[in-house]
Amino acid sequence: MTEQQLKPNVMTRLEVEDFLYHEAGLLDEWKLDDWLELFTADARYLVPTTDLPEGDPMIHGDQLVFIDDDISRLRGRITRLKSRHAHREYPWSRTRRLITNVRVTDVSGDEISATASFTVYRMRGGETATYIGRYDYLLRRVDGELRIVFRKAVLDQESLKDTAAVSIIL
Repeated sequence: MTEQQLKPNVMTRLEVEDFLYHEAGLLDEWKLDDWLELFTADARYLVPTTDLPEGDPMIHGDQLVFIDDDISRLRGRITRLKSRHAHREYPWSRTRRLITNVRVTDVSGDEISATASFTVYRMRGGETATYIGRYDYLLRRVDGELRIVFRKAVLDQESLKDTAAVSIIL
């Protein structure tokens, strides 16, 4: 590849990295309404179970997952997390997300597929829980800005028995 051919790929990766870092910051600061604005109207947020990391009920209808939210359910999740009724998250847990190994896997028109590794630390009640895994994204340019069409958080843990429940946004 020539230097000219590499520049768009490098620039796209840098743009995606900046977007993912911004998203992580919004979640760590519990700016959940701002985070929700990063999604498209047809968005989907998926967290498969630890025993079936590639699980997806839209592909295989009989597969169970921890979370499978469209934009409407995601709005409801955010409303609940911000209320006193989310007992596991009131007051809110402190979190810190580390995003690394960002890779753009495909660019097709206005859509960008990307993956990234993550570590999320959740601190609450003197305990620290660690979630490790991979994000899969489908991003779309909308009015010149990147937006999330699909976000999948695949956990590397074999079990969550030694970790707190998934009550935060991964």
